[in-house]
Amino acid sequence: MLIAGFPAGAFQTNCYVVAPAAGEECVIVDPGQDATDGVDELLREHRLKPVAVLLTHGHLDHVWSVAPVCGARDVPAWIHPDDRHLLSDPAAGWSDTSASLFGGITLSEPDDVRELSDGAVLPLAGLEFVVDHTPGHTRGSVSFRLPGDEIMFSGDLLFAGSIGRSDLPGGDYPTILRSLATKCLPLPDDTVVLPGHGPQTTIGRERATNPYLKEAAPHAGPTRGI
Repeated sequence: MLIAGFPAGAFQTNCYVVAPAAGEECVIVDPGQDATDGVDELLREHRLKPVAVLLTHGHLDHVWSVAPVCGARDVPAWIHPDDRHLLSDPAAGWSDTSASLFGGITLSEPDDVRELSDGAVLPLAGLEFVVDHTPGHTRGSVSFRLPGDEIMFSGDLLFAGSIGRSDLPGGDYPTILRSLATKCLPLPDDTVVLPGHGPQTTIGRERATNPYLKEAAPHAGPTRGI
């Protein structure tokens, strides 16, 4: 499998391309601020043809370049319905103070937007991406797993040594703890976590050292009502 990525823009949001191998179809995950040149470079370098863009959530730093990336390659974008409104109203995902920093920024939906659901399996580019709805950072946050390869694209749910913030609109701390408990803790220790920011890690490392996963452990159980 080929997974390549780079931190995009001022937010240093990790954007990834995922393919079975060089020279094949691929999926792009979270094209953030000023990500188009970096995406184009990876596609040329590895001779890849994108078939879809997957979005872990709707915050501006993860979706900034989704419309131009999708438009240039005529591919759909996938996002959870609870975050779809953020594609065209990015300020709704930030506090009033933060939103003022983005004055004048206008975004629009790609021409083809498709909605994700918890537990869905997306057969894309010769791979099968399992969708886990993981609210708490935003209402529509998701992670994507490649179970056979024990890989998780965690977005802003789980970082190396930390977790995503829950104090922005749509965020909720008890909810993100439940998402960690029900979607991360059950995974094998050797699951590689590719987060939305910062270096990669593993579930085993985070289980042993991440204080938030230790706090989440008592919340493990049925997910009904999340």
